[in-house]
Amino acid sequence: MYKSFTMELAGRTLRVDIDRVAKQANGAALMHYGDTVVLSTATASDKPREGVDFFPLSVEYNEKLYAVGKIPGGFIKREGKPSENAVLAARVIDRPMRPLFPHDYRNDVTVENLVLCVDQDCSPELTAMIGSSIAVSISDIPFDGPFAATMVGLIDGQFVFNPTSEQREKSDLALTVASTREKVIMIEAGANEVPEDVMIEAIYAAHEINKTIIEFIDKIVAECGKPKHDYIKFEVPQEMYEDIVNFITPEGMEKAVFTDDKQVREENIRQFADQLAARYETEHPEWIPFINDALYKFQKVTVRKMILKDSKRPDGRRMDEIRPLAAEIDILPRTHGSGMFTRGQTQVLTVTTLGALSDIQRLDGIDENETAKRYMHHYNFPSYSVGETKPSRGPGRREIGHGALAERALLPVLPSEEEFPYAIRTVSEVLESNGSTSQGSVCASTLSMMAAGVPIKAMVAGISVGLVTGETDDDYVLLTDIQGVEDFFGDMDFKVAGTHKGITAIQMDIKIHGLTREIIEKALYRTRDARIYILDNVMAPVISKPRPELSPYAPKIVQIKIDPAKIGDVVGQRGKTINTIIEQTGVKIDIDDDGAVSVCGVDKESIDNAVRMIQMIVSDFEEGKVYEGKVVSIKDFGAFVEFAPGKEGMIHISKISKQRINHVEDVLTLGDKVKVVCLGPDRMGRVSFSMKDVKQN
Repeated sequence: MYKSFTMELAGRTLRVDIDRVAKQANGAALMHYGDTVVLSTATASDKPREGVDFFPLSVEYNEKLYAVGKIPGGFIKREGKPSENAVLAARVIDRPMRPLFPHDYRNDVTVENLVLCVDQDCSPELTAMIGSSIAVSISDIPFDGPFAATMVGLIDGQFVFNPTSEQREKSDLALTVASTREKVIMIEAGANEVPEDVMIEAIYAAHEINKTIIEFIDKIVAECGKPKHDYIKFEVPQEMYEDIVNFITPEGMEKAVFTDDKQVREENIRQFADQLAARYETEHPEWIPFINDALYKFQKVTVRKMILKDSKRPDGRRMDEIRPLAAEIDILPRTHGSGMFTRGQTQVLTVTTLGALSDIQRLDGIDENETAKRYMHHYNFPSYSVGETKPSRGPGRREIGHGALAERALLPVLPSEEEFPYAIRTVSEVLESNGSTSQGSVCASTLSMMAAGVPIKAMVAGISVGLVTGETDDDYVLLTDIQGVEDFFGDMDFKVAGTHKGITAIQMDIKIHGLTREIIEKALYRTRDARIYILDNVMAPVISKPRPELSPYAPKIVQIKIDPAKIGDVVGQRGKTINTIIEQTGVKIDIDDDGAVSVCGVDKESIDNAVRMIQMIVSDFEEGKVYEGKVVSIKDFGAFVEFAPGKEGMIHISKISKQRINHVEDVLTLGDKVKVVCLGPDRMGRVSFSMKDVKQN
């Protein structure tokens, strides 16, 4: 017999079934939100994984197309690798969960969410977030939860919680907030230039709802929760740590890590590791596996102490100071647009490519509102950017997540399809990394698109703020523009992108159990000041507005409108007519159901020829109008002239020449280009043409 628990959440019923399915998992919750159904499970290995110095947590979000009554496309007809949406959903679930597990826990943990049924008005991602929290909370896996999550929209200045499909389409805000009982632990947002004060109110409105969800989860845990199991704690031996501190000394570690050159810092730590390995080789060989963990702990203690107590950053900057910045455009001479943004030892090159609307990305997923992407942002993080060597195996979850964050940041400023009928792809290549490459890619992408002539509505810049906390909530330091070492040893990576007017994207990652409202407010306003400085003093002097003309290497697009009833004439039987136009001119042609036709090509003459052909196909022949065509067939009684693919007319033999001719071949041969005048319908109602009646100029 299973147990069910229900609550009302944003006007819809949330139901949780415990012990109904998946009973062999450590914890399982069958979630129902409206008609959306998600199975969330949590499992853990009996023993810790050997040879790892991290917590091996895996969060999965599995979309099944049967959930929306679809059969997968392609030949295999089976779901393959996770979609981009599934990867992003898994990341958003992972981020609030990870800090709530014990830091020294080394057992493998898998949190899996299986999307079984989708009601488009009840987000399966949100359902999975709450389900993941419940599954781990009722399990025997050590976990300092629960947490809860709420989505917030903004329509006509009013907040909408867990918006429906229709509301999401109209909303100026797509905000997800995760909270523990007391504090906000994760923020993810895409926004249409929303001001900071509005964003703060939205975050804490969601936090209040999260508190009610946590009360609901507490009741489930009280009735169904298992006792948490004991585990082997992986800690550096205290005697060893004290020996390392005495050997290196706090002053020696401070000197090693406090430099603005990442490679120098890493070399200093590598030398310490070599010295310690030699030191323990004979007397304490059992300590050697802990050397890296011990050095990490010593670095962390040193960096945090210097920042928090001595107000000193590793590279000597003030707490609100940004690293040296540089912006460039036109790095690549023949791409459609290129821009490079450098912040200290972080450097990103973004390349913009424009294409026909037929180049948009088609999506085969469970969100019925997301069927295609006109703007695509891709992010690449090669190993050489951090001085490492390893083969490239394609984008991982981190690359997909960073690309999506930059894409979300730039979407609100893109021109509409009517204003700019192009597919747009930006690719950010990380050339050097020492923190906050995702925000560097936002800046580089803005530069690149403006250089390409994409008429974006406003410039967008991004910056990250870090955090180091002490023993109490009011003992903390915010760090503007964190570099790698401050990210590794700090408590927060708060990424915010936006324009002068407001925020377009947020992603907040933390390693502690939540943030106070004061910290979030100060962090948001700190990012605003830094963002405006970057826009005004670094990017605008290089390029302040989009170029009025596209690159000569970019395709040109001409749009015309035709009668929707004549779309079939342009396409032709089995696409024969439109494919003939494409073959003859080398252009790309896209036709919408409303009769909007886009002709895309690099050569103006080819575009003009294609447009002329299409206009000829859809127009009716007018009496007295002169046309030009090609002789495609010769008969005894006359010749057939093609004016455009699929559009032909006949010239009677008597209308070919002013002089009498016995054979059509006396004047015409196949392939001849001729001018004719329309004579209107003949006695049988057919349109007739004449060569001899064309007035000579």
